[in-house]
Amino acid sequence: MTSPNAYALAQTRRRGLVTGGIAVIGLVGSAVLGFRAHPPTLWGITPILLYAVLCLLGTDLVIATVVCLVCGVLIAHESPVEFATLLGSSMGDVVTQIGLIIMLGAGVGEVLRATGVARVIVGRVMLIAGERRDWAVRLGIMVSCLILVTSLGTLAGALAIAAPILLPIAARVGFTRAATSALMFVGGCAGLAVAPFAGSNVAIMKAADVGYLEYLRVGAGPLAVLSIVLALVIVPWIQRRTAGDLYSDTDLEVDTDEPPASAGRATVAFLVTLVATVGYATATSAGTAFPLLALPLIAVVTGAVGGHSATAIAGHVYRGASRLISIFLLFWLLAALFGIIEKLKPFDVILAQYGPSLRGVSGLGFAVAIALLGWVGVPGATAAQVVLLDKVFGGLASTLGIGSGAWVVVLLWASKADTYGPFPNANMIGAMGLARSTDLRSLILTGWLVLIPASAMYVAILAVLT
Repeated sequence: MTSPNAYALAQTRRRGLVTGGIAVIGLVGSAVLGFRAHPPTLWGITPILLYAVLCLLGTDLVIATVVCLVCGVLIAHESPVEFATLLGSSMGDVVTQIGLIIMLGAGVGEVLRATGVARVIVGRVMLIAGERRDWAVRLGIMVSCLILVTSLGTLAGALAIAAPILLPIAARVGFTRAATSALMFVGGCAGLAVAPFAGSNVAIMKAADVGYLEYLRVGAGPLAVLSIVLALVIVPWIQRRTAGDLYSDTDLEVDTDEPPASAGRATVAFLVTLVATVGYATATSAGTAFPLLALPLIAVVTGAVGGHSATAIAGHVYRGASRLISIFLLFWLLAALFGIIEKLKPFDVILAQYGPSLRGVSGLGFAVAIALLGWVGVPGATAAQVVLLDKVFGGLASTLGIGSGAWVVVLLWASKADTYGPFPNANMIGAMGLARSTDLRSLILTGWLVLIPASAMYVAILAVLT
């Protein structure tokens, strides 16, 4: 990642002028409201609506959050001292913790790269799969990406490590570039869904107040299994329709470097520590803060067994985490934004006025509507989507009797569905680039062919749970 901002977005000059004008209007309007509105007030929803508009128009997420936070402070008529106190208290908020967890996950990923653990995991999976049967190689590529993404909690970083190892194997068995990108994409997405310490998944478990096993049972597990099974049928079709689009020698950057001798031991240490921490968190119902201990522990154990000094391990963690400092800042600002909205209490007004009539609303209809809103209407980072939807609609969901299992499904699909489509996205482009493919159409078709059955599956699950 070369950009210091993990959420950097490109805007045309005209779009920038439009969003800048909207932001100025929002700030001026909020300043005026600050002299008239008093909590609880329905005007407190203004920052959230402004946030949605700015994000939909492509504003940088950190900048949009700052603008909306200032709007909320103006409406609440906070003094500079009160604003500073809000920022200070937000540092200890659960939302800020999720941002820190994402940073630490990137640090662990750098340790896995430096110790050779990532290469060993991919190599062992492909060795087990073998190269005699096409279906076994397809499954091996997907499982390799799934395990690596599950371990690192990030799709692009994990696929970047796996690609130099997987592409020569795909070329030897005659897979097309489009088929290989589809395998890497689907396997990576399945891993992202089940990753225990991924920021968005931690946010979902916190919002729904469920443990990891429950999260897997009702939400992530079915999606991961369905994705892999469907890909075993979809990818051969992609292979046939792109026949001839094979790898050439210039397409491949063959990774000939052998992992260090200690990489095998480090891999065992990593897997044992990962399973142990996940098992402990599940058995003890550890909360959102547990990854703050588990991730550094995994990094230290893996690095130490891999022969790295404490200074080197710290350096790897710093290097990986520093690439995502913008994410930490975003979540800190989001925590402050939600804090000021809670002070304005707009949803208390909504529930007081419309709560009785809302009790007659179908829980299934509401759940599907929120999932769709997150899919098409709340762009940006998945963890931020989860936090935003839960803060805005979590209370109403409880009023309608939507249980924790159904809320897991709603938040999971709201935050993950747009990865599969219906439009191109950064994860698709990243998988294509790493697989040396230029066939976006085939990857979009792959996403659709997973998205449609998965949507039907989740509607059926919601119908049972609600």
